[in-house]
Amino acid sequence: MGRMQREKGARGERELSKEFIRLFGCDARRGQQYEGSSNSPDVVTSIEGIQIECKRTEALSLYKAMEQAIKDSGDDVPLVCHRRSNKPWLAIVRLNDLGCLVNALKDHV
Repeated sequence: MGRMQREKGARGERELSKEFIRLFGCDARRGQQYEGSSNSPDVVTSIEGIQIECKRTEALSLYKAMEQAIKDSGDDVPLVCHRRSNKPWLAIVRLNDLGCLVNALKDHV
């Protein structure tokens, strides 16, 4: 991955952190990028039970992104957040995990 792609990804993570703060009033920040594990989500929030995978790209390979989120999520709900240029953020979750995501967010809405 080139420097410009890494910088765009880092900007996306900071932008997504601000969106979580705005929407849910939670603490949120860009995560520390290690080697992909439940200890290094793209965005760290005070919302327990979710693992956020941030994708700030024009073309998203949806299932590949979800597979990465699942691999990194441990017992947490894998949540892929994606945004293209000049488009709104999208949140992608497996349908079977939707109830767990709602439960994790209910104290923050």
